[in-house]
This record gives sequence, C-alpha cells and structure tokens, in this order.
Amino acid sequence: MGHIKEPKGIDFIIQSRPLTKAEELGISEHIKNYKLKNNNISDNSKKEKGKKKTALV
Repeated sequence: MGHIKEPKGIDFIIQSRPLTKAEELGISEHIKNYKLKNNNISDNSKKEKGKKKTALV
C-alpha cells in the first residue's frame, strides 16, 4: 500500500465518528484475546529457543 500525496491546496482530513460503548467493549475483547493467544505462542517459542541440543558421540 503506497502513500498518497496531498495535492497542493487540498488537505485530507478524516473525521471519524465516536465509538459506541458496545464497539469499545468489542474492540477491547478482541485485543485482549489477541494478546492472550500471541503471548502463549511467544512463550512456547522462547522455551524451545532456550533448549540446547547435544550431539551424541
């Protein structure tokens, strides 16, 4: 996705509407679930990186 340059004399200003309480709660839940899911994955990968394999001689 590229950057859109503003033409001279024109400003692109986006005015978004305020979120409702239901939308805020939905977004918060989604973020919380996303963080929980990704923290579990990163914790497992850290454990695997810490293990050292020894060569059998």
